[in-house]
Amino acid sequence: MRALLVDRSVPGGLRLGAVADPEPAPHQALIRVTATSLNHGEVAFGVANTPEGTVLGWDAAGVVERAAADGSGPAAGTPVVTLAPDGGWAELRAVDTDLIGRAPDGTDLGAIATIPVAGGSALRALHRIGPILGKRILVTGATGGVGRYAVQLAHQGGASVVAATGDPDAHGPSLSALGADEIVAEPRGLTGVVDGVVDLVGGGQLVDAYERLAEGGTLVAVGHASGDGENFPYGAFFGDQGRHNRSIVTFFLLGCRNLAPDLTWLADAIAVGRVDAQISWRGSWNDAATAVDALRERRLHGKAVLDID
Repeated sequence: MRALLVDRSVPGGLRLGAVADPEPAPHQALIRVTATSLNHGEVAFGVANTPEGTVLGWDAAGVVERAAADGSGPAAGTPVVTLAPDGGWAELRAVDTDLIGRAPDGTDLGAIATIPVAGGSALRALHRIGPILGKRILVTGATGGVGRYAVQLAHQGGASVVAATGDPDAHGPSLSALGADEIVAEPRGLTGVVDGVVDLVGGGQLVDAYERLAEGGTLVAVGHASGDGENFPYGAFFGDQGRHNRSIVTFFLLGCRNLAPDLTWLADAIAVGRVDAQISWRGSWNDAATAVDALRERRLHGKAVLDID
């Protein structure tokens, strides 16, 4: 089969080449991939740090080529969305059936391919915060793929959504259209407290966001786009200063199990237009280097999709 292979001697660090077809384990289905979406972590760190010839790729959508031998998961011919630690940038991938969501027939699988990391991370992070109806939720790094999903899902869950973006003038209108009620440049710029935070930036923004958590609030540390560490001032965790029982929890999507229902729910939401995939770049995997460079340079706000043609 053909696949995008890590090759740091070429532009973008990826080249199309031939590799052996994957051999599914009994609990895995074999998927014929139609489209994949790129994530900043893959192109910024995966391409730079994995052995030459590796087939990366967390997100992929396509059609079940061969159902799992143990009888679990969808039948052959089913359109699906999939998540795995690697293998998505290829014509075929073998995936654990609890990481496969069903997609409605006729849905644009390019849009569906944006779901796993971005949509799955946003949905699971909001689940970790707890019931959000009537709550005030802050999303930092709101212009990225995960952030745009989080804004939409928090809004649909009945929350009042505060979106933090480095350029409110440029991105405020699009975030408001997705359901953001307030737009701020960074957490320290908001007034009052929030009940929950989906943090995609880390560093100083995480520290500032925690300071604005209400009593009983939860901050979910999902992303680390700043590349900086978190330095909390002395007294930040004192429980007798008017707000106690506040939590910071870490998050790793690939550490979650049984994501199939979440992926299926998100695919249905995309199919009926309840959620917008926010695709900001789409093209053939022959032009992967263009998308990779744009993601590395943070020129894309939303998702990049490669069609496997």
